[in-house]
Amino acid sequence: MCASSGVVAWTAASVFSARIPIAGIAGDQQAALFGQRCGRPGMVKNTYGTGCFMLMHTGLQPMSSRNKLLTTAACHTGDAPEYALEGSVFIGGAVVQWLRDGLGIIKSSAEIERLAASVADNGGVYLVPAFTGAGSPHWDPYARGAILGLTRGSSAAHLARAALESIAFQTADVLMAMEADSGIRLAEMRVDGGAARNDMLMQFQADLLGVPVVRPSMTETTALGAAYLAGLGVGFWQSAAELGAQWRIDRAFQPEMDRARAEALMSEWRKAVERAKNWAER
Repeated sequence: MCASSGVVAWTAASVFSARIPIAGIAGDQQAALFGQRCGRPGMVKNTYGTGCFMLMHTGLQPMSSRNKLLTTAACHTGDAPEYALEGSVFIGGAVVQWLRDGLGIIKSSAEIERLAASVADNGGVYLVPAFTGAGSPHWDPYARGAILGLTRGSSAAHLARAALESIAFQTADVLMAMEADSGIRLAEMRVDGGAARNDMLMQFQADLLGVPVVRPSMTETTALGAAYLAGLGVGFWQSAAELGAQWRIDRAFQPEMDRARAEALMSEWRKAVERAKNWAER
């Protein structure tokens, strides 16, 4: 096993007209964890892309999950390997693409925040986007998408809001599984990826979790983490502490919702998920 940062090979001069050191090795989510400077046990990042991918740093010992999460490696720049817990949501921002391309209720993904904000709440509508089954912590390949709680008063705006909220609900499911596995109560969650730019989604996420959701000024942290690893490997940066000093907050979303209200919403969400499970024939 080698460290995630350090020169391990060189490119061929015939390809790039010069030999370039290969000095960083990381999977995309591990690179994002490193780019978010989540280097202590209990620190969590969540990437909001087409799907959502959450990692919690767990330190120098691998942690087996009792709640259907994955044990994975984290980036390490020293002698000892580091580890993390990982949870995957299959359909994150892709649910917004479905509203655009499948239903046609928005013309561009950017429209969803304004449409969703045009109603005070979801009107009792819950969208479970299990279009390809359910990921962590359910792991049900037979689950299918479902829209529940519709009435004659339900509108496109309620559906848009339910779609956005589904991303946050699924993330909360994963985070609660991580807290149960680790015994660590989350202090804050660092976020990145394209959908992290949606203020309404980030605020609702903070409200559900009851902790700050912190968005950095650089949300493409997978690429940033890869650059950090390579830069450390060739001596462009001298230490992880130097990298930490570069991390900047764009906005911290503080929880505003009453905890009883948040728990009631999560309870309704869980009911909806149970309806969607095991739908397809085996």
